[in-house]
Amino acid sequence: MDIRAESAGDRDAIYHLTEIAFAPMPFSAGNEADCINRLRADGDLTLSLVAVEAGELVGHIAFSPVKLNGLADNWYGLGPVSALPGRQRTGIGSALIEHGLDQIRALGAHGCILIGDPAYYSRFGFRADGRVTYRDLPSELVQWLAFGSQTPSGVLTFSPGLE
Repeated sequence: MDIRAESAGDRDAIYHLTEIAFAPMPFSAGNEADCINRLRADGDLTLSLVAVEAGELVGHIAFSPVKLNGLADNWYGLGPVSALPGRQRTGIGSALIEHGLDQIRALGAHGCILIGDPAYYSRFGFRADGRVTYRDLPSELVQWLAFGSQTPSGVLTFSPGLE
């Protein structure tokens, strides 16, 4: 499997992949594919990576800037991340997450924040301690990973394409 930055020719495949990956998920709002397109159109899709195997796009991950207490301070949001339904739980998402985290770290990011399952994301070092909040979501779903000594705190706001 190869992981690379998206190209213009990947956009339709990313949209389709994201739609089918999230369709059966009970937590899905059904708008994840549209969110990626909005991030891209708004210039907020900082990093968009695809996983390709045997010429087929099998996974995708997006990273976009976030704000804490209304201030942009070089923190990024992870998501959505998706893999083809028949290929979920085979390491594609994990590889995309690790690769993406390495790339935003290399961009000088302070860290990454996400909304997700702590049982899954804790393996990458994400933690939920209630310091970062998002709407009325339970604190254990709002997780962060710092790349240095700066610890995030406050009310999280995603790029408008994800709100």
